Amino acid sequence: MNQSDTFISHLIELRARLLRMVFGFILIFIALFPFANRIYTFLAQPMLRSLPIGGQMIATGVTTPFFVPMKVVMLSAFLISLPHTLYQLWAFVAPGLYSHERRFIGPLVMVSTLLFFLGMAFAYFAVFPLVFGFMAHTAPKGVAVMTDIGNYLDFVITLFVSFGVAFEVPVAVVLLVKLGVIEVKKLKEIRSYVIVGAFIVGAIFTPPDIISQFMLAVPLCLLYEGGILAASLMKKKDI
Repeated sequence: MNQSDTFISHLIELRARLLRMVFGFILIFIALFPFANRIYTFLAQPMLRSLPIGGQMIATGVTTPFFVPMKVVMLSAFLISLPHTLYQLWAFVAPGLYSHERRFIGPLVMVSTLLFFLGMAFAYFAVFPLVFGFMAHTAPKGVAVMTDIGNYLDFVITLFVSFGVAFEVPVAVVLLVKLGVIEVKKLKEIRSYVIVGAFIVGAIFTPPDIISQFMLAVPLCLLYEGGILAASLMKKKDI
C-alpha cells in the first residue's frame, strides 16, 4: 500500500470515528431531552436549598425557560458521552504509538477524565452549598433573592470548568516530569510560589467571594502535592 492509499485510509477511519462520536452524543442527547427540566432542577438544587423561604429562581428572557434546560441537557450529554468520545480518539491514535507510549498515555487519559469529573463533583457537592448559602444569607434586608436561571447556569458552568481543570494539576505535574521539563526536586523548591499562585488563580477564576476562592486554592495546593508524590513514585519505578 502506497502513502496515498495509507493517507486516504486514515482519513476514512478518522471520519468513521468522528461520526461515532457525534452519533453517541446525539443518542444520549435524545434520551435525556424529555428529562431536561428534571436535570436542570437537579443542577439547581444547591441554590434552591439555600434560598430563604419564599425565594425562587426566575427566567427573565422569553425563550430562557426552554433554552436553558436544553443547554443543560447538551452539557450532560457531552459529559456522559465523553468516555466514548475519548475511546474513539484513543482507538484512532493508539496504533501509531509505541508500546511504552500506549502504556503511559492510556492510563493518563483515563485518570485525567476521572479527575475532571471529581473536580465537578467537588464543586457541586462541597462548593455550591457553601457559596450559595453564604450569598443568600448575606443579602441586605428587604432584598428578595431571585436568581435568573440563565445567569445561574453560566455561573455553575464557570465553576465546573474551573474545578475540573484545577483537578488536572497532578496530571500536568506528572507530564512535566515525564517529559523532562522539570525535576521533582525543583517542584518541591517552588512549592511556596505555587501556593501563592493557587490563591491568585482562585481569585481570578472564581466569583468574587472568599469561600469559593479558598475552596479552589486549597485543593490546588493539595493536588500539586499529590502530583509531586505521583511523579516521585514514577521516577523510582523508571529507575
